[in-house]
Amino acid sequence: MNAFYVRTGETGKPVSRIFLGTAGAPYASGREADALLDEMFAAGITAYDTARKYGRAEECLGKWICSRRNREKIFLLTKCGHPGPLGNARVNRRAMRADLERSLCALKTDYVDALLLHRDDERVPVGEVVEIFNEMFREGKIRAFGGSNWRHERIAAANAYAEQRGMRPFSFSSPNFGLAVQAADPWGGGCVSLSGEKNASARAWYVHTQMPVVAYSSLGRGLFSGKVTDAESARRHMDRFARRGYACEENFERARRCAEIAAQKGVSCTQVALSWIFRQQMNVFAVVGTSSPQRMRENVAAYSLALTEEECACLDLKN
Repeated sequence: MNAFYVRTGETGKPVSRIFLGTAGAPYASGREADALLDEMFAAGITAYDTARKYGRAEECLGKWICSRRNREKIFLLTKCGHPGPLGNARVNRRAMRADLERSLCALKTDYVDALLLHRDDERVPVGEVVEIFNEMFREGKIRAFGGSNWRHERIAAANAYAEQRGMRPFSFSSPNFGLAVQAADPWGGGCVSLSGEKNASARAWYVHTQMPVVAYSSLGRGLFSGKVTDAESARRHMDRFARRGYACEENFERARRCAEIAAQKGVSCTQVALSWIFRQQMNVFAVVGTSSPQRMRENVAAYSLALTEEECACLDLKN
């Protein structure tokens, strides 16, 4: 099997190292996207990241899946336990089950390959969460589960609980990770990042365990588009969430260095930033949102783009 694909989860399906993120247009708006999704699949994307909180993205995917009858060829990851309208935590059996049932209906499927809690609520014992997910697994509604924006210590505790009781453990984690440091929480409500020196111990845990990391905002929400080099260009090309999370001088310098290396290699800035992610020692899958098939083909090609250790260190401001 091509190294760009990894068999993971209970389905044994080939999962592409890039997940198509569906939080933006045209997916979240509910517009017709069957032909576009056909092109993304043709580009090599077999994995799709979605959630009920992403507008009508699940309906968009569900329509495509139903019309193309390709359910067994794709890996669907969605989420449950979404924060409420006021940011209130919803990590409980009733909310998790209600979210899953709505997702299954929208996606027009009777199971999802991976179901992740969208946020954590550290007041809830990890054992309760493991028990709920295992119920869903036994019912055949999910093939694997995990946490989005969960600290690695909580995941480790959940998996220790599962191991002691012969239960299914968490097998996916979806934090922020990429070349850009998350300078501030873009949305509020407990976002977790693995980037930067302060998160070195978390990355070491993921290197040791090799738990799959489905990295959201892997490209800094447009920071590495090749258009951003300073605060003024960030105002023109990044939305307010992106600016809050990633618009800082440290990241602008990373973007400038990305552009320099991209020019030397005759590739795009985005390809260099993605290649850096795939050169790390963690078991990383990058979530990338785009409506351009050409850009997605370039993203896939970035997996094979070689970067030296010196170039990787330079991009991360280590030299």
